Amino acid sequence: MDICDLAPGYIRAIAPYQPGKPISELAREMGMDEARIIKLASNENPRGVSPLARRAIEATLSELARYPDGNGFALRQALSRRHGIPQECIVLGNGSNDVLEMAARAFLAPGLAAVYSQHAFAVYPLAVQAAGAAGIEVPARDYGHDLAGMRRAVTPATRLAFIANPNNPTGTLVPARELEAFITGLPRDVLVVLDEAYNEYLAPENRSDTIAWVKRFPNLVVTRTFSKVYGLAGLRVGYALAAAGVADLMNRVRQPFNVNSVALAAATAALEDTAFVRESFELNRSGMAQLTDGFRRLGIEFIPSHGNFVSFRVRDAGGTYQKLLRAGVIVRPIASYGMPQHLRVTIGLESENARFLAALAQAQ
Repeated sequence: MDICDLAPGYIRAIAPYQPGKPISELAREMGMDEARIIKLASNENPRGVSPLARRAIEATLSELARYPDGNGFALRQALSRRHGIPQECIVLGNGSNDVLEMAARAFLAPGLAAVYSQHAFAVYPLAVQAAGAAGIEVPARDYGHDLAGMRRAVTPATRLAFIANPNNPTGTLVPARELEAFITGLPRDVLVVLDEAYNEYLAPENRSDTIAWVKRFPNLVVTRTFSKVYGLAGLRVGYALAAAGVADLMNRVRQPFNVNSVALAAATAALEDTAFVRESFELNRSGMAQLTDGFRRLGIEFIPSHGNFVSFRVRDAGGTYQKLLRAGVIVRPIASYGMPQHLRVTIGLESENARFLAALAQAQ
């Protein structure tokens, strides 16, 4: 008998998450100069790292021989001040993926279930499957969450409901009043995990104080990340806000020192760099207009997005993807999300967006 056969079947059946292709990998495959390649595949901030975060990183390097603060006091204190949430209600993660998985490990087990939407973030079914629970995928409505359908899918065995808002990879947004009504109408033994990784990219008229809901709903967890607008994807810092009891359970399954010292220092500083966040938001807004105007000129159908990316439909997604790679432009295929005719492109700098559109015109 192969020792691997002794692992639980639900673990052996997991198909690992496939990230966006790195620049270095494409350079090796195509024999290209890395400097000629642009990556618009992983929803990173094209402006790079916040200046305040960069200075904090440099100041931390001399202490790398020491373990980080396992409780992340300084970052949790900063988040507590920013959001008006007690520190005991904050859970830090190695990216928001980490806190999503903590919620699954804390509340799911074989015989239990979680619901999530079709075309939603791929980590949800992976986290559910790794806990041995059943995943219930609810068909999407106009590429977004069908909250009524998700409510109907809840059974006595359901313990989690995952909602990405804005959603990745489609960019759709559930209006706050509908989301609030959904949470209000759920049984109190169903934990809602509201994934707001792209919250900072929302237009002012679409923003709502979902963090204030944490005080009203003991079955709500709000997750956010420093990987997107704050430009710290390479350091992996995310966090969850929840009722103290829920946060305590998530911290019990959290790995010691899961956020490293450089990441803690960088995120604490980045949280104060409001100018960088504002400028990143404005760049994203202008870049969104540049890309969507380009899609219209090319006659390409796209899904209106509230994030820092756009998913668009082409006749031959696989072929178009390969042609873009040969042109030195990396985007993201999303067939694994049940969208085999779509590709997703991250909004980049103005010059990167222009180069992508030119390459896309040639790839048609």
